[in-house]
Amino acid sequence: MRLATDHVRVRVPATSANLGPGFDTLGLAFDLWDEVEARAVPGPSRVIVRGEGAGNVPLDDTHLVVRAARRALDIVGAPEVGLHLTCRNRIPHGRGLGSSAAAVVAGGLIARGLIEDPAAMNARAVFELANEFEGHPDNAAPAVFGRATIAWTADGATPRCVRFDVQPAIRAAVLVPTEKLGTNLARTALPARVPHADAVFNVARAALMVHALTREPALLFDASEDRLHQSYRASMMPSTLALVTGLRDRGLPAMVSGAGPSVLVLTTGDVEDLARLVPQGWRLLRLGVAEHGGTVARVAE
Repeated sequence: MRLATDHVRVRVPATSANLGPGFDTLGLAFDLWDEVEARAVPGPSRVIVRGEGAGNVPLDDTHLVVRAARRALDIVGAPEVGLHLTCRNRIPHGRGLGSSAAAVVAGGLIARGLIEDPAAMNARAVFELANEFEGHPDNAAPAVFGRATIAWTADGATPRCVRFDVQPAIRAAVLVPTEKLGTNLARTALPARVPHADAVFNVARAALMVHALTREPALLFDASEDRLHQSYRASMMPSTLALVTGLRDRGLPAMVSGAGPSVLVLTTGDVEDLARLVPQGWRLLRLGVAEHGGTVARVAE
């Protein structure tokens, strides 16, 4: 596989996984985008980061976007190259908004844009690449395909997903704290087994969440209940769970965004009303649903 160009730009959306009860399954893409400009060069890679993560991520070949791009190039049999990246990051890092999935998807899209036959690294291949890096497909699916997604793994290995539309009246508000929590660390709090009644509870709520998102948003409050993961992580993010509880006491369909510690509220009401409920030190992001996933464009010199 030869390279067809040496200069591309990609955009990848933020995502939230789980959506309350849909642990490792449900995902939603937001209209909040990381942008990466990439040039293929001989020699080592160099990365410039502006915005989220600046000063806290590697700036060489170990940067996640570079590693993902080089893995994608290897998959399609393209030559190994260095990459000069300029990253304009808007997705908060370590806050449950899919920043690592976005980085891997960006790497896969960079490879797609560079190679002679983009179909060799199509959306399905980028999705599989992201699952390979992430170990679960819930953030990868909406990052690649946009909108809302249901993801699962077939035969214990192959990631699959379906995409569905969200009622236009639904808006997302994400309350983002200063604290971070890595997904891998958050997973250590989860038990190996859960009560059968809790599993049944979540199966019902996850099915209801899909119905609420697509047809009956009035059911979002009941649909966003969870017994599989949020309470087990309470000791790692007590302020997050306290905020979720406080918002739900007010009748708002609040839930932990992904592995946390951000809080997601899905509502048809006025998101502006949430501004007065934001705790000190937190920030409020008002987000629409992204109608498509990541994109790549070749840059004409």
